[in-house]
Amino acid sequence: MRASARFGKREEKILKKRNFPDLSPKIFSKISRSIRDFKMIEPGSRITLGLSGGKDSALLLAALAVLRGKSHVNFHLDACLVDITGGDTETGPMKDLCESLGVEFEVVPYPVLEILSTRDERSPCSFCANMRGGILFNHAKKKGATAVAMGHNLDDAVETALLNLFYAGSFRCFAPISWRSRTDLWLVRPLVYLPESSIAEEIRRLGVKTISPMCPFSRESKRTRIKKLVETLEKEIPDIRSQVLHALRGARIDDTWNMRSISLQGADRKC
Repeated sequence: MRASARFGKREEKILKKRNFPDLSPKIFSKISRSIRDFKMIEPGSRITLGLSGGKDSALLLAALAVLRGKSHVNFHLDACLVDITGGDTETGPMKDLCESLGVEFEVVPYPVLEILSTRDERSPCSFCANMRGGILFNHAKKKGATAVAMGHNLDDAVETALLNLFYAGSFRCFAPISWRSRTDLWLVRPLVYLPESSIAEEIRRLGVKTISPMCPFSRESKRTRIKKLVETLEKEIPDIRSQVLHALRGARIDDTWNMRSISLQGADRKC
């Protein structure tokens, strides 16, 4: 990720006046490590953070604001919330959080739920996610961003990998950093090393106010069933999330039944 933009004098003055939240060293360390491991932020990066109003993106906002204020790596940060109700959501808590951190905040209202009510979608969650993503990336592009940051956490990664394994027959997951060719923007996910429980606990400790979920659809889904399965397995395998993460990071084609790999291994075999 490369860009030439740096802090302006106005932004530097704003940052010096802010009282940043006292993030847990363990939490901040894991976020910083994911950013380093996957080279998510470089000097001059311009990041638009996708706020949902929930705990994940709120913690990510706080962490990136702290990082921006303390790190020697200069980067720009702004936030955007796509209001899928078309403007009916009370976004005050997110506005207040952004103001307290010196982060520019914008709300983009779009009647996603109204559109959904006129369609017979088999997967309304996927439809909504795709629409929100498109709106967010287009907004970031207009803002001159080089990357969009989202709050997907370790649980999201584990559940996605297992969903694909059990329902699609493939062991794969979203990447911590990926290139979106349609908008020429990077997508980064700095929370991928953090379990959901740690995020929830940190948000409670910091006293950060969030907003209620905008989605009216049932939470009973395949992902919910996988989440419950992981919670059940966790009783016997306490580090199950870390084990899945290790598998995602260390998976080798030689460990699979991929025919190309098998053919290459046997290329020099003499019968």
